[in-house]
Amino acid sequence: MDGALVKEVGTKALLAGAGALLIFWTFNAVKLVISARGINPLVKQFFNQIASGRIDAAYVLTSKTYRQHVNRQDFLKFLASLQLNRYRNLKSGRPRIQNDQIVLTLKLKSEDKKSELPLDFTFLKVDDAWRIDRITKVKS
Repeated sequence: MDGALVKEVGTKALLAGAGALLIFWTFNAVKLVISARGINPLVKQFFNQIASGRIDAAYVLTSKTYRQHVNRQDFLKFLASLQLNRYRNLKSGRPRIQNDQIVLTLKLKSEDKKSELPLDFTFLKVDDAWRIDRITKVKS
């Protein structure tokens, strides 16, 4: 009799724990989706500005903190080192929340799909608008 009671309580505790975990995961997923709204259009705008040669317009999409640490010349050198003209396709990864920022890994793929350039973009919300706060090349 005691064994059946322990089994029943254990099963209920396990189900309650699983339910709590599911609620927690769902809450965080919804929070992430809601907070990340506006990032994809910013990414698209950033790469469109670069593709059309409006580097200054792309530079303005970065945060004030980024511009304080990376001057325009360094930004140009960084973009040149990436050789973005070799890539045609962009694949977005899953966003991650770190403090008040969102980190998103973007993978640029060549047209022949043989080479890939992963970049980590860190976004910061400034006055209800997202800004690029950091761009780093992901080491493979």
